[in-house]
Parts: sequence; C-alpha cells; structure tokens
Amino acid sequence: MNQVISTPNAPAAIGPYSQGVKCGDMVFVSGQLPFVPATGALLEGTVGEMTVQCMKNIEAILAAAGCTLQDVVKTTIFLKDLNDFAEVNEAYAAFFPEQAPARACVQVAKLPRDAKVEIEAIARG
Repeated sequence: MNQVISTPNAPAAIGPYSQGVKCGDMVFVSGQLPFVPATGALLEGTVGEMTVQCMKNIEAILAAAGCTLQDVVKTTIFLKDLNDFAEVNEAYAAFFPEQAPARACVQVAKLPRDAKVEIEAIARG
C-alpha cells in the first residue's frame, strides 16, 4: 500500500498530488518548484538560487519519509531555458558532493507559475 508523505517543511501541493509517496522501499518526490515553504511564494533570484530552493524542498520531503539525499537514485530537472544548464548544474552538484544519482535534464515549454526550474526525485526508502 502506498504511503503519502507530507511535511510543512516543504511547499504544499498546488494541485491534486502529494509531496511524495512511499511505495515499498522506494520514495517518489513530486516535482519541486522553488517555492519558499514559510511564505508559499516563488523564490525570486537567480536560477542557481532557485535550484537550491528546489533541492531544499526535496530534502525536507525525503526527511519526512525517513530518507536523505544520499538515498536518491534518480532525479529529473525541468528547465524553462536550457541556457541555464551550467548554473543549475553548479547549484545542484553541491547537494551530491560524492556520488550523484542518475539524472535527466530537459527544457520544457512552460512550468507552473512560470518557474524557471523544477526538480523531481526518486529515492530508496
């Protein structure tokens, strides 16, 4: 049976989805936009700073599931503009200093709330 993961330390869902779902020994974290959990506002700043916020949101959801970033096996990064790839990579890499998970990174036509970056993750639970 699936277990819904929810924490006030990450942004509330803005649609009919869960922040995360634990299924067996896997945790699936929904795509995280750079929302600031305390305010619910989209972070303003550089795309690197937005990437950091997305990763902090993922980290909070993983913690609620009893996991850490070290348990992440796959991420997907969605970018509004692939020209931001280098800046996003630099910010993202700081969260995986030793062993980075598998990853895909794609440019998309549009993200919710016109965000510049969204990141989802799959982890061992």
